[in-house]
Amino acid sequence: MRRATTALVLAACWSTGAVSLPSADTATQARSILEKSIATPTVAGRGEVPGFARWLAGRLRDGGYAEREIEIIPVGETAALLARYPGRDRTLPPLVLSVHMDVVEAKREDWVRDPFQLTEADGFLFGRGVADNKFDLSMLVALLADLRRSGYVPARDIVLALSGDEETTMASTRVLAERLRGAWLVINGDLGANPIGPDGKPQAAIVQAGEKTYATYRLTVTNPGGHSSMPRPDNAIYQLSAALGRIGAHRFPVAMNEISKAYLKGVAARASPEMRAALERLAAGATDASTLDTVTSNTEYNAILRTTCVATMLEGGHAENALPQRANATVNCRILPGTDPRQVMQELQRVAAEPALQIEPTAEITASPASPLREDVFAAIRKAVDLRYPGLPLLPYMSAGATDNKHFRAVGIDSYCVGSYFMRPEDDFSHGLNERVPADAIPGALAFWDALLRELTRT
Repeated sequence: MRRATTALVLAACWSTGAVSLPSADTATQARSILEKSIATPTVAGRGEVPGFARWLAGRLRDGGYAEREIEIIPVGETAALLARYPGRDRTLPPLVLSVHMDVVEAKREDWVRDPFQLTEADGFLFGRGVADNKFDLSMLVALLADLRRSGYVPARDIVLALSGDEETTMASTRVLAERLRGAWLVINGDLGANPIGPDGKPQAAIVQAGEKTYATYRLTVTNPGGHSSMPRPDNAIYQLSAALGRIGAHRFPVAMNEISKAYLKGVAARASPEMRAALERLAAGATDASTLDTVTSNTEYNAILRTTCVATMLEGGHAENALPQRANATVNCRILPGTDPRQVMQELQRVAAEPALQIEPTAEITASPASPLREDVFAAIRKAVDLRYPGLPLLPYMSAGATDNKHFRAVGIDSYCVGSYFMRPEDDFSHGLNERVPADAIPGALAFWDALLRELTRT
């Protein structure tokens, strides 16, 4: 019964053009892969990723992949998976498809439903990681197996690159990026949902072409300490608190690039009159305080227009009746592309204005540039989107959050995130309770990916 229903939905999804639709069997297989994906708790520390990677490799072999074309790379307690789909011209650099296998933790007692069981209710599919990003992982695995079975031969190799710790250290992503140096292009399925407006209609298809650098700094003040009955003027907690207050009040300068300019022009059309006017002025080059204050009063716009740093953790002292010998804070920064993280650390030190304060990064920082708004990439996405929603705006976007793309961009590969389904922003609960995607999203997502891959690999 599901196959017959799926076939009807697939046929109804597209209203224009001659389209090679994935089969109803592919949609059924994608749903099956998604169910297994959600049922496997690929959370850091549980050791489930390698086994899940082996299971996915089996699904690809079922589609005709040879054993030599699939590699599972152990990385600590997690793993990465590489699967190569041979193209006609093996000398061409490959197209890379990137998604991640891991998810953030979810506690059963906090959820209405079991987070590690795919559940359909109220028009949605629920489960941890269903949106971030096992839905598109399942679509790609099912589609690549279907394309292989059908005998489709791409013009160049297609490499499926699955990371195993995107939500934590991205160590497996760094391994994949090094292995794939020189690739032609990365298309990442980790965008999430494209937005639906209050009228129930899609507003735009988002194309992530850049992202901020993720950097965390540890701030420390140390003192000799002493007995609390004899306070000293140099108190580590007070000194750190005052420094954090100054950092919290600081605003890094607004900076625009071609991605943020294009995005702001696109969103201006659906903004309030006051915001629309400010967005248009800013996109046209205005830098007056009134314009900047209006635009950056919106937290989303503020996040893509400037480097941001925020205190996220705090600790200090060692006993209730002792002066603190140490006070520590963690400050998380999201740094605009093209900005040196060392300059941000120096700016924090300057703004803090506390000689006793020491600042150091908590981990290695990977900075990466934005990707260019390539005409060939946007033309391919345009065709895939137009099959279902002709003329729907494509919005280049720079995300404040981090994806695997930052490591691919860091080794010189142009990388872009796309989303295959649409959902109202208020229904998006990625990383949160009761994460969901629309229950009817599978047919359209498969057809989107099919059209995009064929367009990118037809010549």
